[in-house]
Amino acid sequence: MAATTVTPVVRPDRHLTLVQPGAAAARASIARASARDEHPGFLGLGGLRPTRRGRVVLVLLATLLVAPFVGMGAQAAASDPQRPLEVRVHTVAPGETLWGFATQLAAAGQDVRDVVAELREINELRSAELRVGQAILLPVE
Repeated sequence: MAATTVTPVVRPDRHLTLVQPGAAAARASIARASARDEHPGFLGLGGLRPTRRGRVVLVLLATLLVAPFVGMGAQAAASDPQRPLEVRVHTVAPGETLWGFATQLAAAGQDVRDVVAELREINELRSAELRVGQAILLPVE
């Protein structure tokens, strides 16, 4: 009675497959080699396959490399040169309000609240309240 021997072959996916000695083992190794040739691996680096942690590290590295350029673009947009604002000094008289000045200075269709905010910023005011005799800067129309 002839005995058939079966030898286990360990594949990269860590599953055992029973094959008969001889031709079947040769076919399996050729199949593995051709599968490696079809899939060049991660970034064409052969059989290199990054783990989940490796992919996370690569994403973080890419983010760190790109972030400064995004910040520089935002800074360049924010520091875009604008024409200088011409202003005149005005002394506040009784009954004058920042809202009144903003109403006079607002362009057609412009929100008066935005003009009030600009006047507060130009004059470094914490509120929209004015005192009689206070010197404020008003844009030249």
